[in-house]
Amino acid sequence: MKLTGNPSCRARRNSPAGRPGGLGLIAAPIACALALVAALGAGAVQAQPVREAKSLLLDLSAESLIDGETARAMLKEGIPAKVWKVYPEGKWTFLSQVEGGLTREGICVVTARVVLLPRTGTVRAVLWRPEKRATAFDAKAGATAEQCKALAKDKLKEAIAGVVSALVKT
Repeated sequence: MKLTGNPSCRARRNSPAGRPGGLGLIAAPIACALALVAALGAGAVQAQPVREAKSLLLDLSAESLIDGETARAMLKEGIPAKVWKVYPEGKWTFLSQVEGGLTREGICVVTARVVLLPRTGTVRAVLWRPEKRATAFDAKAGATAEQCKALAKDKLKEAIAGVVSALVKT
């Protein structure tokens, strides 16, 4: 970016003070730099900050069993407002994890875990210091891939219910 493209910079450069020996050799570049900083500052004031979502629901599930959007939707649906009153969304987050799949023998093995994790005060980073956690697991012989996905959803619902029941009375 050229600093001399600014009209005020060109005017100062061509002024009598801009001649050799004059003060303009030092003042003109500084004035141009200040004009640039002011222009950038004005743009920064107009820019809206990116706001973080108030609730942060994390998912580390195997995509073969359940996709992340579905798992987060199930978390959002399964956590009542009572929980968010006791554990505010800006200070706590929920993490879900569904693992497993079909074995070579055709047995569907699924483990679902839901964890309540704290967030730091300033940066709102998630800390691995579980406040509450629940795990649900099951195995089903002779299951198809679709039946295994349905079992994964059921076990995730069960794990969510386990954490919620440990946090608030229903």
